[in-house]
Amino acid sequence: MVTQDWRTLLAADGPISEVISGFQVRPQQQAMMEAVSEAIESNGSVVIEAGTGVGKTFAYLLPAFLSGGKVIVSTGSKTLQDQLFLKDLPLVKKALKSNVQTALLKGRANYLCKHRMRLAQFEGRYKDKQSISHLRKIDDWAFVTQSGDVSELSSVPRDAEIWPIVTSTTDNCLGAECDDYQECHVVKARRDAQEADIVVVNHHLFFADLALKEEGFGELLPSANTVILDEAHQLPEIASTFFSDILSSRQLLELSRDTLSECLASASDMADLRTLPSTLDKVVMDFRLAMDKPGLREPWYKIRDKAPIQRELQNLIEVMDSLLVQLKIASERSKELLNCYERLFVLAARLQNFKQPRPQTVQWYETYTRSFSLISTPLDIAEPFRKQLDAYPCAWVLTSATLAVGQDFEHFTKRIGLDEPKTLLLDSPFDYWHNALLYAPPNMPEPQQHDFVPRLVEESIPVIKACKGRTFMLFTSYRALNQAAELLKTEIEYPILVQGDTSQAEMIQRFKELGNAVLLGTSTFWEGVDVRGDALRCVIIDKFPFASPGDPVLEARIKSIREQGGNPFGDYQLPQAVIAMKQGVGRLIRDEQDKGVLMICDPRLRTKSYGRVFLESLPRVPRTSKREVTERFFANIEK
Repeated sequence: MVTQDWRTLLAADGPISEVISGFQVRPQQQAMMEAVSEAIESNGSVVIEAGTGVGKTFAYLLPAFLSGGKVIVSTGSKTLQDQLFLKDLPLVKKALKSNVQTALLKGRANYLCKHRMRLAQFEGRYKDKQSISHLRKIDDWAFVTQSGDVSELSSVPRDAEIWPIVTSTTDNCLGAECDDYQECHVVKARRDAQEADIVVVNHHLFFADLALKEEGFGELLPSANTVILDEAHQLPEIASTFFSDILSSRQLLELSRDTLSECLASASDMADLRTLPSTLDKVVMDFRLAMDKPGLREPWYKIRDKAPIQRELQNLIEVMDSLLVQLKIASERSKELLNCYERLFVLAARLQNFKQPRPQTVQWYETYTRSFSLISTPLDIAEPFRKQLDAYPCAWVLTSATLAVGQDFEHFTKRIGLDEPKTLLLDSPFDYWHNALLYAPPNMPEPQQHDFVPRLVEESIPVIKACKGRTFMLFTSYRALNQAAELLKTEIEYPILVQGDTSQAEMIQRFKELGNAVLLGTSTFWEGVDVRGDALRCVIIDKFPFASPGDPVLEARIKSIREQGGNPFGDYQLPQAVIAMKQGVGRLIRDEQDKGVLMICDPRLRTKSYGRVFLESLPRVPRTSKREVTERFFANIEK
């Protein structure tokens, strides 16, 4: 790597300035590029918080291009993944006049499966007009697509019921045994990734691969010289998901359907194998009914020993065991039946684990209208994550706009098992002091009081009017959001956009087009949403985003921390809430020209000692508890 060139690359007359109109030199961006360069050169680890506007993408992509080795870049979502691959990488490549080869790799559910597409057409069991129409569109597209990336086909909604039928999962993929293996879109994407110098993935794929060793990283990671994890604040929760064991009714019913289909094709003489799938379907639904109402997310121990659960659990185990016996016999008939046997073997082992508690894990369940999931989640992901880092001794760069609590990274680094890595805290280059104002309305009731949401709306209306709409209202619960939406409808003349009425992407696009709207959203709008300019001038946050104490995983973590002599609130709950708050606050100022008001309605900002922890973690801005100061601020920025 040509480290002596790092300043010139981000200089006013450097190559990046030639491809980005209005490029500005930012010392924070240069400092980040130097830290990333040093980590790559030394094969070390670095954790970097880069505030909004630092330009962290170019600060890590430039060293990546110049490193001369293989680089894996993982982002927080498929949307950011596409932006990185389709926009940012080409810009850097053009600026550096580089021949570096790049590739985009997504999870297998994002690629059309030719084998399952043929099965769907052969089965012909899709009678409703919409599914038939979608299948025809997919069939037409299948003849022309080169990548098989389902995002290409916008005429079939991504949440259409047909997509899971014509894409594969880890469970039902036949791998090298598939007749379409050589022409498989997933295999082609992996080959491209294997040959590329820089591969762009997302965290879900990254951790699925670490946990399952299945999606291509068995080949990619050993050859990587550098791994860059952007939006790294999401890593602990995503890692917990992918180091969990999950048994869902969806998995069982898909297995039942595939077993019956393959039995009719290759083992129609096996009467027991023909009838057992329908028996499995019935006991799966009986087990779901024994779990009571939908919408539950609770610890497994609360219902594990109840008689109906014990009875239906045993019934489910017995039917799965019977099906295992039959599939073992039939597995010699076809590779598809062998695949069904192997899938059922794994699922049966997971179900057996729920017969009794497991150490250092929390067993919990979720219920939906007609389905359920049983999940076993490790309480501590530091050890398994640390093992992954040790297994691949390359350079690791972890970065996000929100990692530190105050000036301290310990909460994040301890959770993912990093022992004293180099850290760098870079403030935003934006002028928050002159462009933003923090307004904390006085005399607000405590968040648990029955009149909190009505008072929040009452205090927000004058601010929204002074702002002429152009407001995000961010809530910590759907209940509060819906209550506020009802109260607002008759009180303001501006368009109101409520989460759930349409997709997030459509809501954001509509918000920008209207230019005077008020958008009400919950957790998904707290991060990853970028609205620049006049359309957004105010962000209102209802209260501190503490995780729900009723969440079974949080409950178990709190208990574990307490048993180890720690302080659950100070060691875990508060840092988590601070990082989430920083994400929400980050929606307000997105570039140098943005100006606006941040309104935090939680009185604990002033009344509780930990309110200062939140304040010290936010950008330095003037603060007020006087509404007239807020109104004057809006009047001044309109001049």
